Amino acid sequence: MTLQKAKLIAVDGGENIEFMFNPNQLDFSRSIDIEQAQGARTTEGENKTSFKHPNPYSLKISNILLDTYESGRSVLDHVGKFTKAVEFSQGGQGKDKRPPIYLFTWGKERYLRCFVKTLSFKLTLFLPDGTPVRAVLDLSLEQVDSPTPRPGQGTTNPSQSLREASDRSTFLSR
Repeated sequence: MTLQKAKLIAVDGGENIEFMFNPNQLDFSRSIDIEQAQGARTTEGENKTSFKHPNPYSLKISNILLDTYESGRSVLDHVGKFTKAVEFSQGGQGKDKRPPIYLFTWGKERYLRCFVKTLSFKLTLFLPDGTPVRAVLDLSLEQVDSPTPRPGQGTTNPSQSLREASDRSTFLSR
């Protein structure tokens, strides 16, 4: 059996990101928006709750290790692949555009079509000359739907597998 690496596969033509070391935990979460009317009460005297809609799934991956100690090269090149995902709009052509969209995969599992919502990293090991050779990253990914066709593009007749792939609950329901 071959070791499979976790990946963020760019679905919109960007650069794929392969993890150097696989995560040890995937933390999924999802919530539902509700509204509680202040004056409206149930017969038992409780606030009336209106259920609005489910929010997209979030995926937090913590303690992602990047290490270039043995090669002696700066780890910042590898960190840069992740920072591009959140710095896409720093002027120029990326200004006013949406962030890169990825498909988070690991082996055969296709977990989430997403964008990088937050990124934090720390540099934790340096060579004697100050070159950073180890970094630890934390990512927060948020689910996005497949793009909606523009008016005039016509509607496609998606296959069953394509409909399942775009369903927000697909990756958790087996």
